[in-house]
Amino acid sequence: VQLQASGGGLVQAGGSLRLSCAASGRILTINGMGWYRQAPGKERELVVSISDGGRTNYADSVKGRFTISRDNAKNTVYLQMNSLKPEDTAVYYCNLKRAATGYEYWGKGTQVTVSS
Repeated sequence: VQLQASGGGLVQAGGSLRLSCAASGRILTINGMGWYRQAPGKERELVVSISDGGRTNYADSVKGRFTISRDNAKNTVYLQMNSLKPEDTAVYYCNLKRAATGYEYWGKGTQVTVSS
């Protein structure tokens, strides 16, 4: 399985970005997907996850600002990020987790920079 993330960039505080992550390879239908981020000097943290059935789990810091969605037909997950803050600056990583085994795949990451 390969995960290709795109959509990062530089945006001013209060702005919006949309990240996309396309999965390719041996894709099974029952997988969770999600986004993590890692800021300089900090550990990687969960931003949001979405199950194959659409159940979501958001970090408190992004609730009400970020929205995850997935298109199972395209094996793609999206992250709409609104009202961005400088503290959202990080490398964002796409994640796919096998529901049956818990095995995880990671994308290379895409940089999101929010200027104040």
